[in-house]
Amino acid sequence: MNRVILIVLDSVGIGELPDAHLYNDTGSNTLGNIAKLYPGLKIPNLTAMGLGNIDPDNALEKTASPTAAFGKAMEKSAGKDTTTGHWEISGAVLEKPFPVFEKGFPAAFIEQFERAIGIKTIGNIAASGTAIINELGDEHLQTKSPIVYTSADSVFQIAMHETIYPIEKQYEICGIARNMLVGDFEVGRVIARPFTGTSGHYTRTSRRKDFAVDPPETVLDAIRASGKEVYAIGKISDIFNGKGISRYVKTADNLEGIHATIDAIKAPGSGLVFTNLVDFDMLFGHRRDIEGYANALMEFDAYLPEITNNLKTGDLLIITADHGNDPSFHGNDHTREYIPILNYGQQVKAGTNIGVRGSFADIAATIADALQVEYQTPGQSYFSIIFTT
Repeated sequence: MNRVILIVLDSVGIGELPDAHLYNDTGSNTLGNIAKLYPGLKIPNLTAMGLGNIDPDNALEKTASPTAAFGKAMEKSAGKDTTTGHWEISGAVLEKPFPVFEKGFPAAFIEQFERAIGIKTIGNIAASGTAIINELGDEHLQTKSPIVYTSADSVFQIAMHETIYPIEKQYEICGIARNMLVGDFEVGRVIARPFTGTSGHYTRTSRRKDFAVDPPETVLDAIRASGKEVYAIGKISDIFNGKGISRYVKTADNLEGIHATIDAIKAPGSGLVFTNLVDFDMLFGHRRDIEGYANALMEFDAYLPEITNNLKTGDLLIITADHGNDPSFHGNDHTREYIPILNYGQQVKAGTNIGVRGSFADIAATIADALQVEYQTPGQSYFSIIFTT
């Protein structure tokens, strides 16, 4: 194959993993519970591909003749965060999860950070980004104290108003945090969360920047080493800290990501187009918004024909996820779930059931085989099962 288009529907899991009880996620099923609790969910194009056929027991609609090869994968790495999920999809399996600080970071670390940046901070709690800038934005403007917060993900986030801290200064402060967060404090990402506005009307801007740790060698590195391109769309470049990326584009929301992906498919090229669509997770999963999540799925589904109709003969489209985030579940954390895998293209054996894969890394192994690049991963390729000449 000449090119792989890999689209990650961020957090669109498809049922609890066997070890979900270890993560307090028993009963989680992002797609299954949305289908059960939101009868208005209509995703005919994903249904035609065979999304509902992956799990015969859930409430998703089934089809007698899937147009894609379909299946699901287990997460072999410990944890259930964005970084770990994407890295495993790309071939790297982690034995130790990134740490989370749902009760905030230790006071001793915050004090060290404050000394390093020369000013006190406020916050240091797990919170929604939109909620905390409205809660602490006025105090931030009065004191100039950066707002530090985290979430159920492995992140250290810093919100600062752009009139108080120019964007480059915000990135500098986040870089200091990144250098300090090592050892037991090595979170997956430090995130700059700039915002603007006035009291009661604060808005986050599009100049967010993630400072991630470098991943191990992934299939992205192998593709680049072979002379092919890796084009990252959305937050992919941030998740991999730029490693293995030829070029990238940031996107503000799912629609921008979808349009950028369609543009990339229409253009000539070889290698990998790697897209993350974040709204499912950020806007609807964490906020436990079942209706919003369902509408986002239907929005993606409506654009799916434009994606598939523009595929070239040598293109392989893979649609998957990185973890779950069941909007019907308790709390606001990710959920430990299987991820769906849909494989589509003119050279894909439609209707093939690839079964339950032992690792997300099977996707990386399959991509390496499809593009004929050398890459060693614990994952097992299913390319020979789905490929037809």
